[in-house]
Amino acid sequence: MSTLQPVRGTHDLLGEECLRHRKVIDTVRQISGRYGFDEIATPVFEKTDVFSRTLGDTSDIVTKEMYTFEDKGGDSLTLRPENTAGVARAFISGGLAQNLPLKFIYQGPMFRYERPQKGRLRQFHQVGAEILGVEGPLADVEVISLGAHFLDALGVLGSTTLELNSLGDGESRKAYREKLVAYFEGHLGDLSKDSRDRLARNPLRILDSKDEGDRKIIENAPVIADSFNDVSKAFFDQVLSGLDTAGVAYTLNPRLVRGLDYYCHTAFEFTTTELGSQGALVAGGRYDGLIKQMGGPQTPGTGWAAGIERLAMMIESPEGRARPLAVIPIGDVAEIKALEITQQLRHAGFTVDLGYSGNMKKRMKRANNVQAIAAVILGEDELQNKAATVRDMETGDQLEVPLASLEDHLTRYR
Repeated sequence: MSTLQPVRGTHDLLGEECLRHRKVIDTVRQISGRYGFDEIATPVFEKTDVFSRTLGDTSDIVTKEMYTFEDKGGDSLTLRPENTAGVARAFISGGLAQNLPLKFIYQGPMFRYERPQKGRLRQFHQVGAEILGVEGPLADVEVISLGAHFLDALGVLGSTTLELNSLGDGESRKAYREKLVAYFEGHLGDLSKDSRDRLARNPLRILDSKDEGDRKIIENAPVIADSFNDVSKAFFDQVLSGLDTAGVAYTLNPRLVRGLDYYCHTAFEFTTTELGSQGALVAGGRYDGLIKQMGGPQTPGTGWAAGIERLAMMIESPEGRARPLAVIPIGDVAEIKALEITQQLRHAGFTVDLGYSGNMKKRMKRANNVQAIAAVILGEDELQNKAATVRDMETGDQLEVPLASLEDHLTRYR
């Protein structure tokens, strides 16, 4: 009989790893609150069209990685591979166009069928930020500044590089597309099959190729900045100027593109060399066409997403919960009083562990195992005296303390 194991590419969060995940989530909530962001939580599955219509039929996510299934009602549903499309759907279905601008953060699991490796799972977790309804570059500056502030609060900004590029507006991308197609058609025989397939539909995606042969060809490909019109150049210049003013350092990367169809103008990644090949910690950009593409009103947007698993590997080990007090009853009569005292102390703000069973020796062993800072011992003598014996678990010193003043006495262990 085989033992039950987690599905390949998934894992349980326990102990310190769970603390690290919580640290990432708590930090993005804290820092984004200073920027006026609210939290949004969308369902973990959506109608498949939410993703297939927005991520693009040439993307690896749609063609290879989505977990799609038919439910009992015959609808095609997909576990979310990313959350920007879900936020956009919520904006449309919730009729939120009257409330612009909107600033959201989110956190939760995402799902992609891909080869599991360090920092890349089939069920993984992300935090993200989105600003909806702001056309100007100030929104890009703010959302990137939030990303930098978030990483700094986690203590990892110094280990990252902000790589920045612009995809330009529609006119600029059209001119660039023509140059790319002409260039890659001259190397058609040397391109990988995936890149040849992308050439007719979305040649910018070829710049994302990891194929070694493709990478050599890409080195000499045209850069998009040479195709910028005045609007695209002015927009990007204002983003750079805003980041300079905000004190956010960056490096220009003319080869950086976003792998999804709805992006325009600003594209960025905070990358690190400390996690091997999985170097992107925070990635995002502007997506002015997404909501209209989904059937909503023309609404600009900009944002980013960050993998919690990767960030959790980067941060220092967080502190766990406070060392508890151990309440130790001796005898049946003391059990009831111990429960009463335990609840009183918990409501007073103490962390308390109540041993469930066993003799004095076993309960003291448990107190040591949970790293109790002090033990509150209740035996027959203590109950007769309306007192408890408090033992300091560091020094071994102990003192009988009246129950009426027990809480005051224990404040030193809070």
